[in-house]
Amino acid sequence: MTTAIRIALKRLPHGADLPLPAYATAGAAGMDVVAAETLTLSPGARAAIATGFAIAIPAGYEVQVRPRSGLALKHGITCLNTPGTIDEDYRGEVKVILANLGTAPFEIVRGDRIAQLVPAAVQRAGLIEVDTLDDTLRGVGGFGSTGTGMIG
Repeated sequence: MTTAIRIALKRLPHGADLPLPAYATAGAAGMDVVAAETLTLSPGARAAIATGFAIAIPAGYEVQVRPRSGLALKHGITCLNTPGTIDEDYRGEVKVILANLGTAPFEIVRGDRIAQLVPAAVQRAGLIEVDTLDDTLRGVGGFGSTGTGMIG
């Protein structure tokens, strides 16, 4: 069993009657988050959907915004910039960038579950500028290079 981090949450006036983000099952990795507004997302369109709350994430953590698999499979609705990152120092309203990759308009109704929030530890890096990098079998092989049966 892992220890839960504590995230302060402030309801905004337009989110006063909405459910807070919550885990749907005991084994769920993400907390479902609901829309605080109603709108229709046309095919190919995207929008930042209000959630009606802001959060204060502890130092050393982020909260990732991820799509809901059912919306993606059934309707082609996904989150852009996935996973989206909410930084520990952001205090504005949490919004979810949704895109309609489907072929039909999709209505988002206030109170609908639209995404998942997953807290995650952040590992910071220090970059060291060098003149050369070590060699590897893959080398400079780019996109798709490891799936061709050939290296290079």
